[in-house]
Amino acid sequence: MASSSSSLQSIYYSFIPLLLIISLSLSLVSPSISASEDQFKLDGKVLQLDDTNFDAAISNFDYVFVDFYAPWCGHCKKLAPELDKAAPILAGLKPPIVVAKVDADKYRKLASKHEIDGYPTLKIFMHGVPTEYYGPRKADLLVRTLTKYVAPDVAILDSDTGIRDFIEAAGMKFPIFTGFGLNESTISNLAVKYKKKAWFSVAKDFSDDIMTSYDFDKVPALVAIHPVYNEQSIFYGPFEEKFLEDYIKQSLLPLLLPINQESLRSLKDDQRRIVVTILEDEADDKSKGVIKVLKAAASANRDLIFGYVGAKQWEDFTESFEVYKKTQLPKMIVWDGDEEYSTVIGSESIDETDIGSQVSRFIEGYREGSVIQKRISGPTFMGFVKSNIGVQILFIFLFVVIVMVMILAITTKEEPLTVGTRDQVDDGSSSTPQPETREALKED
Repeated sequence: MASSSSSLQSIYYSFIPLLLIISLSLSLVSPSISASEDQFKLDGKVLQLDDTNFDAAISNFDYVFVDFYAPWCGHCKKLAPELDKAAPILAGLKPPIVVAKVDADKYRKLASKHEIDGYPTLKIFMHGVPTEYYGPRKADLLVRTLTKYVAPDVAILDSDTGIRDFIEAAGMKFPIFTGFGLNESTISNLAVKYKKKAWFSVAKDFSDDIMTSYDFDKVPALVAIHPVYNEQSIFYGPFEEKFLEDYIKQSLLPLLLPINQESLRSLKDDQRRIVVTILEDEADDKSKGVIKVLKAAASANRDLIFGYVGAKQWEDFTESFEVYKKTQLPKMIVWDGDEEYSTVIGSESIDETDIGSQVSRFIEGYREGSVIQKRISGPTFMGFVKSNIGVQILFIFLFVVIVMVMILAITTKEEPLTVGTRDQVDDGSSSTPQPETREALKED
């Protein structure tokens, strides 16, 4: 018995060093964990990150929305208060989205690592993986847009009230796809794939009033709604994934897209060619008649994107397609979304007689290959999207030139008035010393 007690005692004493090591290790680890929690406290404020804590921040939170800015950038200064307003709301989501900012002008190595080439550049890091953000920047719209990133892939709706509440909460920014009489699994894969571009839901229970309100008369049906454009379409199948995805991709944009800097961003990942109709003024009555015809053409040609733009509304954009003051409008072209576009031979412009037939002939001519290939004379697609950056650079360049001219003018005034010979002046040559004259004067 004594032997057994002695054995247990020796085992106990042998574990003491190990217990001390474990205790010491925990004492060292605990402060670092506490420090990390204090450093990235979820208090609804915008985090200021740099090259010493950036990686730790995006590892600590599943969703981090980062503003890469420059202190001198005017657009960055306007964005800052919007982020301050949005930060506490986004921090309250489940899971939370943390708003952070990086002075990319100061921490250039960090900016270079994340391919920052303009200010502000906005990115959302989801589980450490970055995605560039091109959406709205006003606080309320920013919150509504980023909420999509943490929302369920497919919302399950079980009543008429639930359906209406979901569509109201989804807002105006994104298209909404709601399946009636569909199983969640039918659209779940595509909902994950297109989550950043649309809302998805499945209605499990609904009344005849809902069928009337959303204009479908049988199930299963997938209803696509574009709130901002007041458009709606119905898909009755087949519900194999290929056909379903084709419908969803084609319905992410409205039938006819008004082209501006905001809407161009929505074309970024779409591979379809864009039929662009350039109008004189998209707001006048003549243009509204053309727009009505274009919608009908777009409905029959869903493999193409149809868009329109007024030369009055966006002159720089239209000039890239050789549209000037004397150009007869409307004019139609087919744009690849980047550097090239096509004109259709014999359909250079549209007159006021039988617009529908002229649009049809244009589409037929394009499909038959009766085209002339051209290159745009202005910015590329991303150049248009980020043209505000180009404007900033232009202003900076002009400012530098003006400063240089002023310095040169002051320097010139300070030089002696008589620097050449009398003969040079009488001959009408410049009184500014030529290089040889300057050397001679130095030698004297």
